[in-house]
Amino acid sequence: MYKFKKITLQTKILGLISTLILIIIFLLASIFAYLQSVDTRNQVEQLALQTAKTISLMPELREAIEKNNLETNFRPIAEQVKDQVHAANIMIENRNEIIYSHVSPNKVGTMSSDHTNYHALLFGGSNIFEVERTEGSVIIGKVPIIADYGDYTRVIGTVSVEFLEKDIYQNLINRIKTIVVASTIVFMLGIIGGIFLTKSIRKDTLGLEPHEISSLFRERSAILLSIKEGIIALNQEGFITLVNHSAESMLHLLEDGIKGKHIHKVIPNLEIDEVLQMGKTIHNVEVKINDKMYIFNLIPIFEEEHVVGVVSSFRDKTELKKLIETISEVRDYSEGLRAQTHEYANKLYLLSGLLQLKRYQDAFDFIQKESNIHQHQNQILFNQIHDANVQAILLGKLGKASEKKVLFEIDPDSYVEPLPNHIEVTDIITIIGNLIDNAFEAVIHQNEKKVTFSISSIGNDIIIEVADSGKGVSKDLIDSLFTLGYSSKGENRGYGLFNVKRIVEALDGTIEVSNEKNGGAIFTVYLPKKFME
Repeated sequence: MYKFKKITLQTKILGLISTLILIIIFLLASIFAYLQSVDTRNQVEQLALQTAKTISLMPELREAIEKNNLETNFRPIAEQVKDQVHAANIMIENRNEIIYSHVSPNKVGTMSSDHTNYHALLFGGSNIFEVERTEGSVIIGKVPIIADYGDYTRVIGTVSVEFLEKDIYQNLINRIKTIVVASTIVFMLGIIGGIFLTKSIRKDTLGLEPHEISSLFRERSAILLSIKEGIIALNQEGFITLVNHSAESMLHLLEDGIKGKHIHKVIPNLEIDEVLQMGKTIHNVEVKINDKMYIFNLIPIFEEEHVVGVVSSFRDKTELKKLIETISEVRDYSEGLRAQTHEYANKLYLLSGLLQLKRYQDAFDFIQKESNIHQHQNQILFNQIHDANVQAILLGKLGKASEKKVLFEIDPDSYVEPLPNHIEVTDIITIIGNLIDNAFEAVIHQNEKKVTFSISSIGNDIIIEVADSGKGVSKDLIDSLFTLGYSSKGENRGYGLFNVKRIVEALDGTIEVSNEKNGGAIFTVYLPKKFME
C-alpha cells in the first residue's frame, strides 16, 4: 500500500488513460474486424452468385457452348469479368461436366471433379458453396446455364465464380492495418492530452499528491476539532463553505443546515463586504448574536492577488471577560499576599527592634495584640465561613486592607456553608472582590478608614453585605452606579459594578444600595440558593 502511495498522480492518470484507450481500441478493432469479416464474406458470396448469374445469361455464352468454341469466343469475356470482380477463377462446364473455361488452360477439356455440380445440373438451382482445396478455402457461386428451345428449356452447363478466402481476409487485414495506424495516432493524442490534464490537476492541487491531500484533510479536521474558537470559512461570494464544531455550539447552528447559505442569512450584522472587495483584514470587531456579544476576526484568503474567500474566527466575549476578571482577581490575590508578606515583614522588624532595645514587655504586648486579632479573624474565617473560595478572597482582601491602612472587619455573625454549584468561582470572585475594592477606594481619603464585610446563608438566600465609612452614594446617582462605563474615578473605569449587577441578575439575585445615618454606603446582594433555569 505504501509503495502504491508513492506512485505519482501523473503516472496514475497516464497509466489509466493509456489502459482505457488501449482497451477501447482493442474492443473497437475486434468488433470492427468481426463485423467487417461477416459483412465482407456476405458481399463476396452475393458477388460470386450475381456474377455467375450475369455470365449465365449472356447470349455469347450459349452460342459458344452450342458451337463448342468457348475457348476462342468466350474466354476473353470471362477473363475480363474475372478481373473486374477480382475473382480467383471463372469456370464453365457443359452438362457432362467437361470444363470449357478455366484459369488454368491445362484443365480445359478435362472432367470436373466438383461434387457440387449436381445441384445446378439436376435441380437447376443457384447455390453458394465453400470447399477446401490445396490453395485453401474457396467460396463458389454456382449457377446453371439454361437454354430455351421454344417448347422446352434445358440445362446445358454451369458457371462457377470462385473467390479465395485468403484474398478476402487479406483485404480485411489491410483495413485493420489502417485502423491500427489511426488508433496509434489516437493513443498518442490521448497520452499528450493526459499529460496536459495531469499538469492542470497538479496546478489545481498546488503540486500535492492525493495521499498528501488526504493527510492534510485529516490534519485540518483534527485541528478544527481541537480549536475552541468558532471558525467559519466563506467563498468569494460570501457563501459558507466550512463550519467547525465550536462555531456550531456557540451559535446553536446545525452544520448541514448552514453550509451553502450566505453569511448574511446566518449572521445578518456581520460586515464582510470590505474584506471580500478590498482584501482588508479586520480584527476584534464585536457582533451581537442571540443576545450575546462575540469578537470576530476576519482574514481574507488570497490566490494570485485576488480575494477568493474569508476565514472568520470568533469567540464569546462573555467568556473572555470572565477570563479577564479571573486573571484580575488572581492578580489582586497576588498583590494581597505580597502586601500581607510586606506587613508581616514590617511587624517582624518591629519585634526585632523591640527585642534589641530590651523592651520585652512592649514586644510581648504587641505579639499578644496581633495574636488576638488573627485569632478573631481565623475564628470567623475557618470556623464560620466554610466555603474555600470565600475564605481565599477574604484572606487576600485582609492583606490588601493592611497595606492600604484600612480597617477591614468581618462581621462576627457571618456564617456560610459551601456555596451551591450554580454559583461559579468567577461569579463569587467578581461580586465580593468588586464590592470590597470599591469600599476600599471610597474610604482611602477619609479620616476613618473602615470597611465591614458580612455574609450569611441562613434562609433561602445567600446575603452578602459590604459597608464603608465613606461619603455614601447620592440618591441621584444610585441608578447610574451599575451603568457600563460610569465611574467617578476617571476614564477607563466603571466596569466593576456593571459586572456585579450582570452576574447577580444572571443568578436570579438582586442588589440594593443604601446609606448609613452617619455617612457611608451599604451594598447588599441577595443570591437564591436554588437557581431556577
